[in-house]
Amino acid sequence: MKRVLSIILGGGAGTRLYPLTKFRAKPAVSLAGKYRLIDIPVSNCINSEIHKIYVLTQFNSASLNRHLSRTYQFSQFSEGFVEVLAAQQTPESPSWFQGTADAVRKYLWMLEAWDVDEFLILSGDHLYRMDYSLFVERHRSTNADVTLSVVPVTEKAATSFGLMKIDATGRVVDFYEKPKGDALKQMQVDTSTLGLTPEQAKEKPYIASMGIYVFKKQVLIDLLRKNLDQTDFGKEIIPNSAQDYNVQAYLFDGYWEDIGTIEAFYESNLALTQQPQPAFSFYHEDAPIYTRSRYLPPSKLLDAHVTQSIIGDGCILKKCRVSHSVIGLRQRVHQDCVIEDALLMGADYYEPMSESSQHLTRGKIPMGIGEGSTVRKAIIDKNARIGRNVQIVNKEGIEEAEREDLGFYIRSGIVVILKNAVIPDGMVI
Repeated sequence: MKRVLSIILGGGAGTRLYPLTKFRAKPAVSLAGKYRLIDIPVSNCINSEIHKIYVLTQFNSASLNRHLSRTYQFSQFSEGFVEVLAAQQTPESPSWFQGTADAVRKYLWMLEAWDVDEFLILSGDHLYRMDYSLFVERHRSTNADVTLSVVPVTEKAATSFGLMKIDATGRVVDFYEKPKGDALKQMQVDTSTLGLTPEQAKEKPYIASMGIYVFKKQVLIDLLRKNLDQTDFGKEIIPNSAQDYNVQAYLFDGYWEDIGTIEAFYESNLALTQQPQPAFSFYHEDAPIYTRSRYLPPSKLLDAHVTQSIIGDGCILKKCRVSHSVIGLRQRVHQDCVIEDALLMGADYYEPMSESSQHLTRGKIPMGIGEGSTVRKAIIDKNARIGRNVQIVNKEGIEEAEREDLGFYIRSGIVVILKNAVIPDGMVI
């Protein structure tokens, strides 16, 4: 794996994840109370012994850059690194990144100087655990020019992905990006040839690209240099290369979730609370997920009733009820609160106890969830100040709403409280 260089794509503006992406890049959004999405592909690389890792960023990248620089520092005696390649303007290229392929093309002058055999291209906003060494070995054994990692999907999910057809050898013979209607029906295949049972094959008759690719070094350079008008891997580079190059499919049979929307992000986080074994588990000794060491104290629970939940480090929960929820770092939940089916992202810093009590006496709202408040089916972003006796329950059952002036959005029926928002005492959402 020393002959492989990994390129993680930081993603676009993340409009489908807004307002969580208002102040941060998509891969910097927090996960499971203490991680960030970028930790998943970086950890997969490290566990696969791929230690040369670039992260291409463009939008709201300050917190992502800070997290990477503080978290991933290899020994000075190794070749390992995790470095950010930020979008930049040069005399030869005055525009910003126009797409995934264009982002890599802009840094081709630097990437081609590396003495490696393959480039591994990954997305920064997926949740899965994968041994990339098996992926690369399959790429080499089939003498492929490009190998895509694929998963079987249902008809409902298929319209969100690039779909493909493969022949008996696993070679991709047809590719269609996000088809609809009749075009979708024509991309149906017998997925039992990939090892699925007849029942599974009936349920999942499509093969979707995961947006994870291995390229032979020279093949990637040639494709990006020859096709300057093609700016995206999934929509242009991959489909157009299937005729002239050996493009292979590699079946990934583990858990994989594209966390591209508020609903997917919310459900993926809450799924982590399942017992005894969630679909994706962080409890894996052989392939841990790494993140920044913060040296926070253990959490304190004072007469709190907690069921099927994850509690991050440094939290204080007092005389409250928490069920089926994820509580992030440094979160404070005051007495008589009810937290159900909620994701609380926590806080970036501690507010001293004396300051909290002063806020109350001066009529200001302290950090955390105030006394007597109820939070149900909601995401509370970092540093939010929720007053006393607040009801965040979406009692009208509204599917979509944009009330940024009041500090919240509603996406797919999920209330999202903005980062640093202040929700006054007694407010009902």
